[in-house]
Amino acid sequence: MSQAVAALIGPNAVIQVAKALDAVEGRSASTRIFGEAGIAHYLERPPETMIAESDVVELHHRLRAGLGERHSASVSWVAGHHTANYLLANRIPAPVQHLLRRLPAPLAGRILLQAISRHAWTFTGSGRFTYSGFKPVHFSIEDCPLCRNATSQSPCCTYYAATFERLFRELVSADARVTETECAGMGAKACRFRIDWA
Repeated sequence: MSQAVAALIGPNAVIQVAKALDAVEGRSASTRIFGEAGIAHYLERPPETMIAESDVVELHHRLRAGLGERHSASVSWVAGHHTANYLLANRIPAPVQHLLRRLPAPLAGRILLQAISRHAWTFTGSGRFTYSGFKPVHFSIEDCPLCRNATSQSPCCTYYAATFERLFRELVSADARVTETECAGMGAKACRFRIDWA
């Protein structure tokens, strides 16, 4: 009898949160929150391969519980920017970046979203990523790991919003802005985002 394979997510979802926590709240906050999430070992030995989705779910839950919605959103925003910077430096080839910057923004956005969609499993785990439109762009994540089983008064997925905004500002339009319009943590069926630019 086969067993279901546990979902995995890329290590930036914890590595960049640790860096952001250190910068925004201090190392003691990182130690406390990572300890409560049961992944304190990642602070000493950052993961180099895909990690269990459950670790990411628990970390982001503990982040909100430990810092409150507003402060955790600030940390998540910084972590998202760090993640985008990592992708720009290590995952998106320089010739591709050069090409995207030279294309009209709607076309560059379409190409970038197609690439993101092909690799969505690396950041959504068992969640489901879809997108539509080209100006504005709408994308959604069903069963989003960042707010799974969460109850929130404000959108929970600042990490994703920040990552996408940084990538779009760098590769599509300097005016790009990402807004989470619906969040499963607030009772929506999926987490939905809007990307627009002047």
